[in-house]
Amino acid sequence: MRLFERWRWLRNLPDVRTIRMFLPHFFTRKRDCRDDSLLGTVVAEFASEGIRFMPITDCAPELLVREGQLTRRGPTAWQQKDIEFGWQIAKEMGRLDIGQSVAVKDQAVLAVEAVEGTDECIRRAGTLCAAGGFTVVKVAKPRQDMRFDVPTIGLGTLETLHAAGGKVLAVEAGRTIFLDQNAVIEYADRHGLVIVALGDAGN
Repeated sequence: MRLFERWRWLRNLPDVRTIRMFLPHFFTRKRDCRDDSLLGTVVAEFASEGIRFMPITDCAPELLVREGQLTRRGPTAWQQKDIEFGWQIAKEMGRLDIGQSVAVKDQAVLAVEAVEGTDECIRRAGTLCAAGGFTVVKVAKPRQDMRFDVPTIGLGTLETLHAAGGKVLAVEAGRTIFLDQNAVIEYADRHGLVIVALGDAGN
């Protein structure tokens, strides 16, 4: 990840304003380097010039996934248990601002998303679960700022899930952006995958 590359400051040559903006994060260490902290700093800097950010979903609410079973195939009883288990883990991860996704199998955690992103989390789960059939749960943070870092899924997510041997993707309805929905559902149905969107209580 570029954030932690060697010589990142010399390679990217930020101007004085950018250096001053991120001084508390990278030099004095008075602030942390979590996603929300860094993005909030950028948003605040724009706001100082009278530029306000708004959630893209305010302009295009149709991007948000609707609640319910989205594929022909629904979760089995065992998969439903994994969804419920994974939901609680993912929500706690979000509360701690670690990541948005968790991969589980038989109510055991295989992989959690951190700075590497959802796809790498899924791939890691695949390497740790040769039998396949695992479930991925992706949720918004309990106090999600809908202006940035909104959970998003698309065809790439499903392709990664299928390649890694996963079978189920559960996301949070109304708080997850669903790109190319028709193409994603067609791909999932063709490969026997399950996609469900759950309410804020995880059901």
